Amino acid sequence: MFKFCIDEETELKLLEVEHAEELFALTDSCRNYLREWLPWVDETKTVEDTKSFIESSLKFSANDGFPVGIWYKGRIAGCIAYHTIDWDNRSTSIGYWLGENFQKRGLMTKACGAMVHHALDELNLNRVEIRCAVGNFKSRAVPERLGFTNEGTLRSSQWLYDHFVDLVVYGMLARDWQI
Repeated sequence: MFKFCIDEETELKLLEVEHAEELFALTDSCRNYLREWLPWVDETKTVEDTKSFIESSLKFSANDGFPVGIWYKGRIAGCIAYHTIDWDNRSTSIGYWLGENFQKRGLMTKACGAMVHHALDELNLNRVEIRCAVGNFKSRAVPERLGFTNEGTLRSSQWLYDHFVDLVVYGMLARDWQI
């Protein structure tokens, strides 16, 4: 089971079905905030939806990415995940979100840094990618603070409810990772 202590108040833990109720409550409490940039929010209507997400994404045993909860002072604050792991090309991509009340504490930068470290140093991958909507400046600040390279913009790359958004692609290579 994946568990990583970031500091005295913050830890990352593999999401398990037993976390569904708490994770759904967090999602539901900041639904409008999350909906601005995350296309899955409207489909998450019940605890059962969150439970299904956790069950379907627990592919860790297949070495194909996994979702991790971010706990702050014993409460779930958000999620971060390796979407998939491409073992042939030794690369992965990371996605994340944080509850509105947990913003401005550096939690996501610390969590993302821990996941990048794990990917590059522990899993021996060569590349980590993060894609963020062009207008999502809070999300974009995370890879920028961690020294990722802005590799360009994918035009109209993600469908967000009723329109397409452009995504900025950030990349980090193992040889460039300094943290």
